Amino acid sequence: MSEGASPPFAHTPYDGSARPFTVGLMPLDPAEWIEPDALLADHLAEKDRLLAGAARAPVLLAEEGTADAQREVLDLLADHLPARFPDLYSREGTRIAIAGTGRTVDLDEPCDMPLALAARLVQEDLVLMRRGGTGYRLAAAALFFPSSWSLAEKFGKPMDAIHAGVPGFNDGRMGPIVARIFDNLTVERPSWRLNWSLYSGAGLHHPAPKPVSADGADTSRVDGTREALHVRVERQTLRRLAKSGDILFTIRIHHDPVAAFAGHPQGAVLAAGLRRQLLALDAAQLAYKGLTGERDAIAEALADLAGGTA
Repeated sequence: MSEGASPPFAHTPYDGSARPFTVGLMPLDPAEWIEPDALLADHLAEKDRLLAGAARAPVLLAEEGTADAQREVLDLLADHLPARFPDLYSREGTRIAIAGTGRTVDLDEPCDMPLALAARLVQEDLVLMRRGGTGYRLAAAALFFPSSWSLAEKFGKPMDAIHAGVPGFNDGRMGPIVARIFDNLTVERPSWRLNWSLYSGAGLHHPAPKPVSADGADTSRVDGTREALHVRVERQTLRRLAKSGDILFTIRIHHDPVAAFAGHPQGAVLAAGLRRQLLALDAAQLAYKGLTGERDAIAEALADLAGGTA
């Protein structure tokens, strides 16, 4: 994706090209690793706002001994961004200026956490996974835009604990498959995948898990009206770091109002695809996504947008 504005619904995993609650990894072209768009300045400003209130919900955490790996991430971005997006990122010495944002990041700025500097360059969240005796664990992260999970809660935990409650992960095939993928991931072959969810409004920062009742049903209230409903797509990448051997996991959030389907050239088809995937979710999957109570209302709104293609 080139620099500049991206169209609504830049990624549409709900169109049938990907199934929810599956691994769905695809080979990643390294040139397409990072995705800046017209919202870059807004997203970086939101990161600044969240940093100012980090005592309420931590967005930066790191184990001792991860500084070199964090610096490796920063150096990768410092090389990649000006080369891939020369009209957006320009480097002079140790300083990178970001056009249209009024921002300059000094790569040598004194900082206890190099990953924090890296996060100030891109819209992506950055998570370092490090192998240990219980598999890969979350060893460091600059996580500003979580989708209903808390960095403080997941920090330092292995993959099975991080994904506790995800249907099909620890009680199905996904967990072992992901473990093998992490073990076999090479520097030369990064990967990516997509995931979707539905939220009320366009907020980026959702650190609170969706509440679940004792019987396993979600108790959250997603506003199912097409005016309030937003589709949120996570574009996730995985790459092995050459020096540290750690795995860098990036998460780029794209969010659009569902009402925008009405003005999209393929909006009816996309709305119909999202409706089909929504209706195909089982009870556990609906509860995990926080959609149990509003599924039928959302499906009806999507049917209206899909017209005869539903």
